[in-house]
Amino acid sequence: MKKNLINALVLLFVVVLFTQCKKDEYELIQIAKMISVKEMRALPVGITKAVQAKKTGKIYVYNDYLFINEPNEGIHIYNNSNPSAPVNVGFLQIPGNVDLAIYNNILYADNFIDLLAFDISNMNNIKQVKRVTDVFQKAFSVGSEKYLYIYKDTLVKKETYRKELMYADSYNNISSSSSPSASGQGGSMARFTIMSNYLYTVGNVDLGLFDLRVASDPSFVKKINLGWGVETIFPYENKLFIGTSTGMHIFSAADPANPIKLSTYSHVFACDPVVVQGKYAYVTLRTGNNCRQASNQLEVVDIEDPTKPKQLSVYPMQNPHGLSVSNDNLFLCEGNFGLKSFSIDDNYKISDNLLQHLNNIKSFDVIAGPKSLIVTGEDGIYQFNYKDPKNLKQLSVIKVKI
Repeated sequence: MKKNLINALVLLFVVVLFTQCKKDEYELIQIAKMISVKEMRALPVGITKAVQAKKTGKIYVYNDYLFINEPNEGIHIYNNSNPSAPVNVGFLQIPGNVDLAIYNNILYADNFIDLLAFDISNMNNIKQVKRVTDVFQKAFSVGSEKYLYIYKDTLVKKETYRKELMYADSYNNISSSSSPSASGQGGSMARFTIMSNYLYTVGNVDLGLFDLRVASDPSFVKKINLGWGVETIFPYENKLFIGTSTGMHIFSAADPANPIKLSTYSHVFACDPVVVQGKYAYVTLRTGNNCRQASNQLEVVDIEDPTKPKQLSVYPMQNPHGLSVSNDNLFLCEGNFGLKSFSIDDNYKISDNLLQHLNNIKSFDVIAGPKSLIVTGEDGIYQFNYKDPKNLKQLSVIKVKI
């Protein structure tokens, strides 16, 4: 009976990655396989030789290194001291990984339902130093045993599965901070962030807290329920800005162990990355498979009084995703429609101050880093010199293996 129940629950969660075989006869898909938590924790974890990524996920900058997540596989590590010639130095294999953050030479990453900590003080000898178990809600329970999904790329004929598959949104429960010394810098799509000796993570419905006062020995503190549709988290000064499908929560982290909700800025149902600078928050809303019923727009929110956020201005966009702010400039990813740079010297006239539109790349997230503008594209990671935001100059591209 139990075996039949497990078999009934092994659904095929499919993401069509590309189509290029025998005139569209075949497709490469990701098929989900159910395994026990015990089997999951026995999967290989650790540093391996450098390999080329097949797909890009979250990006993170720490000192002279660029970390690129390959969803559900692990983290590619590049020496990025020269953004014109990044060097692939290794691959940190972590099954089920979708996000990361770094603090005091300790890298934190999700491993399905667990949090792993790695000492990266010696990049040639990265060591796992801690596993915090059962802190992310990805497990699917059957009786007294816990099971979860792992994914494997599989080449199949279209007609063998088209009529039988059940589609579902990927269930990613996790992600980014600033300062190139103690902690690093992630993108606006992040679900990890670090502030004041604490790691904050967001799942679909909650905010998780981890005590990092001993960086190599992270300890789980608690979870705070946020309601459904949580997507991103962004730190600024002593506040946390949490993007959801229906708005933006603002939390005070003045007491980092006890964040307090100050307010919620609501909008229509939409995907919602957030970045903040000064007394303004910049929010993108877009249509898409997981967003539905949304508008494609950039909103500027006045947060001078964080207990009473108010909309300042709204600008139509094509399909905005991640964004980043540097001084008086905003860099915005338009998905399949390219990358845009704006002057935000006047928040009432942003649409009139488009500085450049690169429409030859597909862009999904961006970091205005200390040495380069780092952009996640469909076919790789692009880096630009952005000293002149009116004339972005490509420095390099880290291509994915297609």
